[in-house]
This record gives sequence, structure tokens and C-alpha cells, in this order.
Amino acid sequence: MLFDTHAHYDDARFDEDRDALLSSMPAHNVGLILNPGCDVETSRKAISYAQKYPFVYAAVGIHPENINENWNNDLVVIKKMVEFEPRVRAIGEIGLDYYWEKDERARARQQVVFARQMELARELGKPVIVHDRDAHADCLETARRYKGVPGVFHCFAGSVEMARELLALGYHLSFTGVITFKNARRAIEVIREAPLDRLMVETDSPYMAPEPYRGRRNSSLYVHRMVETIAEIKGVAVEEVERITTENGKRLFDIC
Repeated sequence: MLFDTHAHYDDARFDEDRDALLSSMPAHNVGLILNPGCDVETSRKAISYAQKYPFVYAAVGIHPENINENWNNDLVVIKKMVEFEPRVRAIGEIGLDYYWEKDERARARQQVVFARQMELARELGKPVIVHDRDAHADCLETARRYKGVPGVFHCFAGSVEMARELLALGYHLSFTGVITFKNARRAIEVIREAPLDRLMVETDSPYMAPEPYRGRRNSSLYVHRMVETIAEIKGVAVEEVERITTENGKRLFDIC
């Protein structure tokens, strides 16, 4: 059974066939999916899918690209979602994204909102799902500051040295279809070194479809490609990677 630990079925690209697609997953050996929210609206949608499909779980949070002037009020709503909806298993997708944001004041606000959500995760005893794009040093510093908060750095793009420190802090590392691309040298180095019991797989649907599906709308139907690629990199059986990565996700997100 495969566990796609990060997929955004709230995206408009799934509007025409969302129900049929999600309903088909068990027949394709996709036994678990976690849908993280990026703001209040998408967090609500993630919860609605988790309530409808027994194999879907939700995470709720404010993505760094979705911070608005009312983010303090939004965090109050996010907290209530975690407290009152049992199918919410993590705070996320949270973190830092400096790729588009060059203004230092806006980056500072991202850091504040990230820290507040880390505090919320610690208070509520939930793991975090961290988005880190071009912000490795500041994301790592926040992870250090909130040592003891469990979580995963999704779509991990950092160095081997960063991976070592995150693993020492107790984090998991998750990988998308990027690892199937020809230029994925850094991720391959990390996968070679990281222990299998700390790796997870994801599609980040509808983004970043793996080879040979690159350029298409991504979905959990393609999560097997990440498992196959990790198995090839580490020289172990596909079935072993499938079993262990699924166990890792179930353990982190407290899914029986």
C-alpha cells in the first residue's frame, strides 16, 4: 500500500474529476493520502475530503505565499480546526518561501507566521509539514528553535549537510517527482545517505509530475514512481520502500 503524504486535491485542476479520481485510488494501491491546506479555505476543503474518503487525512495551516492582513484571525480558525476535527493530523503546509518574495519586511512576516504555527503545533501536539523554498538557513534555524516539534520537510531540496541536521532534530524528509529528473543530483545524494525509516514519498499534486509523466497534471496515481526511484537509488526492493515509507507516514501522522 502506497501513502501519498502530500497532495493538493483542493486545486482547481481537479474540479472536473476530483470525486472519480479519489474514488479510484484504492484500486491503484494508493491506500492513504494526506491533503494539506494552504489557508483557511483550502484547509476546510482538505477536511471535507478527509470526512468523505476514509483513506484521506487533512493538515491545516497558512502557507507563506498565502499570508494576508488577517493572519492572526486565520490562526484562531486553524487552531479550532485542529482541536475539533479528528481527521486533521498535522499543521501544514507552513514554512518559508523566498523564491518570489524579495522584500525583507515581507520575509520577516513569513518568519513570524511560521514561528507562530510552530508554537501552535507544539501546543497541540501535532507534527508540522514544512515548505522550504530558497530559505534553507532560516527554515533550519526555526527547526532548531522549536526542537522537539516533529515533522517533515516536504519536497526536500536542501543539502546533505542540512539533511543530517534535520534528521538529528527528528525530522522526516519527503520527496516528489523531482527525484526522477535527470538533474536531481542533490536529492539523490540525500536519499543515498538518509536512513529509509526517515523518508516519505509524495506527489505534491497537481505539481511536479514524475518522469515519464512530466508535464501532465500530477496525482497520487504517480506516487509509485517515487517509491521505485528511491528503491533504485538505495539498491533495495520496491516492496520494502513501499512498506517502510508508508509506515513512516502513518507513524508521523498518527494513523493506525
